[in-house]
Amino acid sequence: VVDSLTDWGVSVPGVEVVRARDYLANGAWIDARNLRVFNLSGDYRYQGVGYYVSLIAEARGHRPEPSVGTIQDLKLRGVTKVVSDDLEELFQRSLAPIASDSFVLSIYFGHNLAKRHDRLARELFRAFPAPLLQAHFERNDGWNLRRIAMIDPIDVPESHREFVLKSAAAYFGRKERTRRIDTARYDLAIFVDPKEPTPPSNELALKRFVRAGEKVGFNVDIIEPEDMQRIAEYDALFIRATTNVHHKTYRLARKAEAEGLVVIDDPTSILRCSNKVYLTELLQRYDIPAPRSMVVHRLNRDLVAKAVGLPCVLKQPDGSYSRGVLKAKTEAELHTILDQLFEDSELLIAQEFAPTDFDWRVGIVDGRPIYVCKYFMVRNHWQIVKHEGTRMIGGRSEALRFEDTPKRVLQTALKAANRIGNGLYGVDLKTLDRGRVVVVEVNDNPSIDGGYEDDIYGDDIYLRIMQSFLRRVEGRGTISS
Repeated sequence: VVDSLTDWGVSVPGVEVVRARDYLANGAWIDARNLRVFNLSGDYRYQGVGYYVSLIAEARGHRPEPSVGTIQDLKLRGVTKVVSDDLEELFQRSLAPIASDSFVLSIYFGHNLAKRHDRLARELFRAFPAPLLQAHFERNDGWNLRRIAMIDPIDVPESHREFVLKSAAAYFGRKERTRRIDTARYDLAIFVDPKEPTPPSNELALKRFVRAGEKVGFNVDIIEPEDMQRIAEYDALFIRATTNVHHKTYRLARKAEAEGLVVIDDPTSILRCSNKVYLTELLQRYDIPAPRSMVVHRLNRDLVAKAVGLPCVLKQPDGSYSRGVLKAKTEAELHTILDQLFEDSELLIAQEFAPTDFDWRVGIVDGRPIYVCKYFMVRNHWQIVKHEGTRMIGGRSEALRFEDTPKRVLQTALKAANRIGNGLYGVDLKTLDRGRVVVVEVNDNPSIDGGYEDDIYGDDIYLRIMQSFLRRVEGRGTISS
């Protein structure tokens, strides 16, 4: 979408160049589907032509670039501080050869004329996906990003024009990452991190998620960290990477939710599930059975042994995969471990040591169970996962039918999950003496691996999750991407 048809001589199969006012006024575009709209209008001010191109594109269910969210972000005074924190090292490395104390970087579809600045241009483009950008840097005890803004196509220097047209043609003509379905109504991104050693879903499970998503009516793309900045193109996001508040997954969930996507794991669930202090308080508040526990701080550490007994289990609030979970056998060992854990957190969890042969895991979505598993302890160890240096050893698992699962396990799991939210959860429980069932943990991104959790209910697990996405997307009332 351009201001003038004579300004852009880009010819790419499948790409149509349209005047901005025609796009806004021509009713033929209203019913068009599966469109990506590249907004090259020069007027992005509030309620200007370019602003309305992106706004109307979102209302029509098209996928504009830049989105209205990106247009607004670029107007925020503090936005450069967020970007400069993430990219400061790259700034210094890329701009080091420059002799002057100021520099303007032109970014055309994620590229710069100078190859040495191409990575910096690409990363800024990912942070602010807009076709034509200028980043203004100043040197003051190192390089700092002072301003980044979209530029009017007519302000592109004549000497840059050929490069801009080539960059545009390459960008418009690039292939999609995965096969798309022309008849699908909505677009869903499944986020994975190939570098993660213990992802929550294996390759087989991801293939089954894609197949289930396509079956219910989604275009499904597997996306990776390098694709995070283009999340506004989608209607829904499914995070299949280990989540944490101080992690890119949480930032991605926040950004996607702000863009109007349906998100699992949603940022609220990540926030609540990733902190065991929150969970301990929540279970106590709603009288949900849990192992005898207490929140430990520096002033009450001497009460731990009496309150929960010895041996006991000490937990970092944000540990995962049994990391940050340690057992203290004696009072001396207890205080040594507390000293160690207090270096990273002001609050810890102490819990009674309740050895069992296995933990229950109940997978839940929309307040209903979708699978049940027994996770057995590693041989000669008290946890389902054992860490030996960089090596992680897991115990065996066994999937069960709902009718073969004690009702108290299912009921307790549902009660705990419903207090967290309405997302996808994996509730870990133990059966203790006299049949007492207690909640150990609620996970916001439970493991769903092909050949393990799906051993009993198979494709139904994947379909139930994708049907949940579909209901949520359709329930929004409008399509935002």
